[in-house]
Amino acid sequence: MSHHPPTTVGRALTVVLGALPLTVITLLVVGHWPPLQRWDESTAARAAAYGAAHESVVDVWQVVGAVVLPWTSRAVLVIVAAYLWHRRARLLAIWLLTTAVAELVLVQVFKALVERPRPVPMLADADGFSYVSGHATAAFVMAGALGVVLPSVRGWRRRFRLLVLLPVVAVVWIASADRIALNVEFVSDVLGGWALGLAILTATSIGFGLRPGLRRRRRRTPSDGDGTTTPPRAAVIVNPIKVGDGVAFRRKVTRALAVRGFDDPLWLETRVDDAGNAMAKRAIENESDLVLVAGGDGTVRVVCAALAYTGIPVGVIPAGTGNLLARNLHIPLDLDDALERILEGRERRIDLVKVHGDELDTDRFAVMAGLGLDAAIISGAPPHLKAQIGWTAYLVSAAKNINHPSVRVQLTLDDEEPIERRVRTVVIGNVGMLQANIPLLPDARPDDGLLDVVVIAPRRVTQWPIVLWRLMTRTNRTDMYLERFTGRKVEITAAVDVERQLDGDPIGPGRSLTAEIEPGALLARVPKRR
Repeated sequence: MSHHPPTTVGRALTVVLGALPLTVITLLVVGHWPPLQRWDESTAARAAAYGAAHESVVDVWQVVGAVVLPWTSRAVLVIVAAYLWHRRARLLAIWLLTTAVAELVLVQVFKALVERPRPVPMLADADGFSYVSGHATAAFVMAGALGVVLPSVRGWRRRFRLLVLLPVVAVVWIASADRIALNVEFVSDVLGGWALGLAILTATSIGFGLRPGLRRRRRRTPSDGDGTTTPPRAAVIVNPIKVGDGVAFRRKVTRALAVRGFDDPLWLETRVDDAGNAMAKRAIENESDLVLVAGGDGTVRVVCAALAYTGIPVGVIPAGTGNLLARNLHIPLDLDDALERILEGRERRIDLVKVHGDELDTDRFAVMAGLGLDAAIISGAPPHLKAQIGWTAYLVSAAKNINHPSVRVQLTLDDEEPIERRVRTVVIGNVGMLQANIPLLPDARPDDGLLDVVVIAPRRVTQWPIVLWRLMTRTNRTDMYLERFTGRKVEITAAVDVERQLDGDPIGPGRSLTAEIEPGALLARVPKRR
């Protein structure tokens, strides 16, 4: 069956159901329901008697109570919210802060409205009224937010969910037991606190549009039992550092897919130690009909390399610093426009490039590989600057590396005789357009079965304006400053170690790069022709 975003009526019903336990418990407490009242009084009497006979135990619970204060739980939420804000998950951060504030305010509201006296005799000092338990409410909200809602929305793996869920659930039990053991609150006060926490989490989660990020895995069949066709399924591979507000992003992508008849997508996040290879393999194993990839050029490269020759269409959602493949495939940089153009677009076979070199495993790239100055510029661009000002950080790095030394290289195209040049940089391109629409390789096409090579070799800093003019005006004249070549296989060997890059990712210094075109290796989702 297809899973669609909940309707307004469905969301309202969910909020009502989330508030139902709180409503029932509060009515029973206010109405002095005899069975509940007897349970409260008998539990309080046993706690008071046991505490009077075991002062050392009371001392332990008082220490516990000082640790699991409501402000401790709220502080944890604020710290996590600050971390999410730093990771640019702004919607989630605001949701956490809103939830913490709602808990603080509503606990005081319930205490003022119900005005329930605390049990006597209390074994620890406590001010104010007892219903609802502030300790229990704060701990429940913290546990539910960090142990249930957040892992579900972010799509954490099961073992990581348990790793977080078990400790926070323990905190809820400890904080609640502490209140009863010290006889400062009744059992129903704690139950009311849990119910209030559930109501708050339900209301704020629905209000912020938070939904589970991972879909149910289901074996693919040609049709369901009733003869209807199974909806197509998409996998979305996301670099969470590049995407920013992950919750808003997920909501937009899920909605865009749903209105076009897709089932709930499989959400896969890249990791520091894996830019997307394992995620792409999971998308293949899941028999996805479409893979959307959102991240920097490095993430896009790794995912496209893993999906080569699979026949699964790949849609590139611009989210990084360069977005070079998206730019060259004419995909808009705005998220809403990009989703519309990709999902309403067409499929196009494009080339990939197999590459290897010294100290480099055989790999693939989709955009460009370089050796020399361009790789030094990419390596020298500070990550924090790229995050703040985008691709213009490369201009800052270019200014620092303007005097990058030239190097002697040997260039071999297909089966031709090698040629030697002293160069500043050599770039091998599958596409030709850089940021700001700079045509580095104006004749390059992603589906022409050819590699385009540019050799840039100004001897002095004063000659760089000539090179830039040649690039911007797409001049095809060849001279000592700038040469262009084409071929199906390119081998570059430098006299000394120099910096190298693949699709904007530094791959470390070395002396060689060998690139060979793989015609039509990738099925890309691109905008329709106008």
